[in-house]
Amino acid sequence: MQLHAPAHWHTVDCISDLHLDQAGSATFYALARYLAQTPAQALLVLGDLFEVWIGDDALDDAQGVGAQVARLLKDAAQRMDVFIMCGNRDFLMGPQLLHACGASALPDPTVLHLAGQRWLLTHGDAQCLADTDYQKFRATVRSSAWQSDFLAKPLPERQLLAQAMRAQSEANKARQKSSDQPWIDLDTGACLQDLHTHGAEHMIHGHTHQPAQHVLGRHHTRWVLSDWDMEAKPPRAQVLRLSLGEPDSAAPLHVERISAWGDIA
Repeated sequence: MQLHAPAHWHTVDCISDLHLDQAGSATFYALARYLAQTPAQALLVLGDLFEVWIGDDALDDAQGVGAQVARLLKDAAQRMDVFIMCGNRDFLMGPQLLHACGASALPDPTVLHLAGQRWLLTHGDAQCLADTDYQKFRATVRSSAWQSDFLAKPLPERQLLAQAMRAQSEANKARQKSSDQPWIDLDTGACLQDLHTHGAEHMIHGHTHQPAQHVLGRHHTRWVLSDWDMEAKPPRAQVLRLSLGEPDSAAPLHVERISAWGDIA
């Protein structure tokens, strides 16, 4: 997909990996505060807004995290354009949820055209090629057959299955950490190939929870988004902000990381 920034977009915010699972959590309130204060004209959520999403019928629970987050985003969408990309935790987000959020779907990948630059937006899990077990799992659960079968199950059964998958995921991460194996990053060759395929100079992604800026050769950069966890010490909740410079500025686009839970200018 090609996303061409309209003329009124002077500030674009990118976030990912909020992993929201409770409407009353500190991270939920950090999101509410951020949405109320950001000056951005566009918000791009690059995956894993929710810890898990098991189907849009979860919105039927008016007090659930899905309905509560949707209300926050619906209100924000009256003042800004909201786009949401699926991640590896919430890949079952559907049109009903997007409508409730007042948001547009952001396919993975998408090329953002802003200030004469091309930014490749992706969640990042597809480029973690060294995690072969996950890539097999990803191929299975992204198939239409698996998703149709899963969504046909009663909601309580899906909740139990999701809990089991989350427990297995946490066990795998704990086992990897205890074995002193290095955490799996995106494959540089795959990132460069994606940038070349889409004619983009820069990549923005989440998934790894390792915020950084990586230089890929002479002409390409990879910006990694922060996850959000207000229970961590110190709390984590960063926004990557793209702001247009002055028309005659040598730098047409300014990129900075800001704290979503501190004061927002």
